[in-house]
Amino acid sequence: MSKRRCNKCHKEKNTSKFRYGKRTCKKCEFRGWQRILRYLVYRRKLSPYEKFASRVGYMGSGFLIAAQWTLEPILYIIGFIFVMVQTSSRKQWNLVALNMNGLIAWIRHLII
Repeated sequence: MSKRRCNKCHKEKNTSKFRYGKRTCKKCEFRGWQRILRYLVYRRKLSPYEKFASRVGYMGSGFLIAAQWTLEPILYIIGFIFVMVQTSSRKQWNLVALNMNGLIAWIRHLII
C-alpha cells in the first residue's frame, strides 16, 4: 500500500487512513473542537410534513403577492393561513404571531 503524509500530524500513514481527496488523516480530522463543529452542521432530510408545509408556505406567499395588486381580503386571509402553516412547522413562533396579527386584521376588515 502507498503511504501519504498527514498535513496536521505530519506522520506517514496508509492511504486507507485518509478520506478520498483529503490531505488530513481521519484521526486528525475528527479531533476535539472539529468533532463538535461537524456535529453542528449535520444536514438532515426534511420530513414529508416539512416538505408539504414548505410548499404550502410558498403558495401562501404567492397569495399575499397577488393580494397586494387586488386588495382582496380573501387572498390575504388564505395567504396568511398558508404562511402560518410553514412558519409553525419550522417552529418560528415569532412569525406565527406576526402572521396571526395580519390574519386577524384582514378578517376584521372583511367582516366590517
